[in-house]
Amino acid sequence: MEKKLFKIKHLETFVGALTAAVGFAAHAQDYPAKPIRIVVPFPAGGAVDTLARALATPLQRSLGQNVVIENRTGANTVIGTEQVARAPADGYTMLPYDSLKDFTGVTRLVYNPLIYCAHPSLPVKNMKDLVALAKKHPGELTWGVSSIIGGGRIAGELFHDLAGIKMINVPYGGGAPATVALLGGHTSLLVGNVLDCSQHIGNGRVRGVAVTSLKRADILPQVATIAESGWPGFEALNWFGAVVRAGTPRTVVDRLSNEIGKALQLPEVRDIFAKQGFTIGNMSPAQFDAYILN
Repeated sequence: MEKKLFKIKHLETFVGALTAAVGFAAHAQDYPAKPIRIVVPFPAGGAVDTLARALATPLQRSLGQNVVIENRTGANTVIGTEQVARAPADGYTMLPYDSLKDFTGVTRLVYNPLIYCAHPSLPVKNMKDLVALAKKHPGELTWGVSSIIGGGRIAGELFHDLAGIKMINVPYGGGAPATVALLGGHTSLLVGNVLDCSQHIGNGRVRGVAVTSLKRADILPQVATIAESGWPGFEALNWFGAVVRAGTPRTVVDRLSNEIGKALQLPEVRDIFAKQGFTIGNMSPAQFDAYILN
């Protein structure tokens, strides 16, 4: 089989459009002079919310200002995103989005594999079982995702096209509600972050079918990869980054990048991320901008 590699281009990002007064650009050296908001356009309890809350405390210490988390959900992240995109370009608000023209990169934060999880009632133990079942019952199996345009949706569609199968997609307003739907048997499968399924795989409430990275996830070493399950070379990683609204002063962007980089190296932050299957992968603003465009 021809080797195929896939990198998900969707940013399940933290977008930072950190906001202040109209004349802020002239006083960028005084940043920050007021509390900072991190806008999370997903419900509490999901991967992006977890990232935001893990970084808020160390950033609050290093920046000397309160860092407030706001969950603004709805319209597949549009509500939260528009709040940031319309804020002054001065450096005081953060969230997730995939638009390149309105934002400037601060840093990539972490990346992680996605996972196929199955309700225990579904008679599949691996990806070959799943593909065989889906081909036997085309258009009947349902697979949930956290967002209609999120990483899970993209990874799933890429694999389904590669394997030649068709299933019914069911998008939810975040990883937490998508997981609840799977636990309740409302969907047959979930394609989401490893965090969404890891705890429930451990207690037997869902079954781990495969992860989308080339190597097995440290948090779920018992779950095979799609690549080793019969589709060599398949990889679809979800990654998370911090961005600010375009036009934010470079000194502010650099300060945020440096402080986030320091926070990512703190043992308490690294421990939280490791337990949830994230790998730290911070970059400079220039490196992150180039990464987004590649």
